[in-house]
Amino acid sequence: MTSRQLKYILDIERVIQELIWIQDRFDNDFEKFKSDFMGVRAAERAFEILGEALNKLQKIEPKIEIKNAAEIIGLRNLIAHAYDTIDVKILWSILIQDIPNVKEEIDQLKN
Repeated sequence: MTSRQLKYILDIERVIQELIWIQDRFDNDFEKFKSDFMGVRAAERAFEILGEALNKLQKIEPKIEIKNAAEIIGLRNLIAHAYDTIDVKILWSILIQDIPNVKEEIDQLKN
């Protein structure tokens, strides 16, 4: 594993921890999450970083496959370029359903 690959993997790992913290902060409660402007913005920013890091990792090492990476990269692009179309339910859904899988895959890559 190259130092650049490791850098992106560590970035992904850090952002996943931030997203888990956001989920925990709102007690896994979508209603609490959607009503907190700063929580939603923090999640959006974390997803932007996650999508960018996944995109860069896949560009330098296409053999690394992360399930749902394309969807997360697409979400990053929506947040960056079409921020006014983001549905908070989609953010929460990805946070609850996809982030645990990405975390597991990243943990496996690190080991």
